[in-house]
Amino acid sequence: QVQPVESGGGLVQPGESLRLSCLASRAILSTWSALTMAWYRQAPGLQRELVAQITDRGTTTYADSVQGRFTITKNNAKRTAYLQMDNLKPEDTAVYYCNAIFRGSTFWGQGTQVTVSS
Repeated sequence: QVQPVESGGGLVQPGESLRLSCLASRAILSTWSALTMAWYRQAPGLQRELVAQITDRGTTTYADSVQGRFTITKNNAKRTAYLQMDNLKPEDTAVYYCNAIFRGSTFWGQGTQVTVSS
């Protein structure tokens, strides 16, 4: 079992940065090594969308809207994935969810609010 736990959301002004963290709690090391981790977001009235993904081998994928501004990484020793968000824009405002995929099963975190406003 994997239980993603997000942290790091908040209120920032346009152009500022935030780093989100996602701890894969309950994941033993062998499970963590096989996980694909991803960040999704959902703004009010819109569908949940993929923001960034990192596979077990470290291959990354980004949504066009965040390419060049967001960076997804992971720390294997800490069993934690990160989303570094730079040059934030008001349109980045959403609830951000961490997602873990393990052997065809998907696990979601509770979400963390990110608000970008002046």
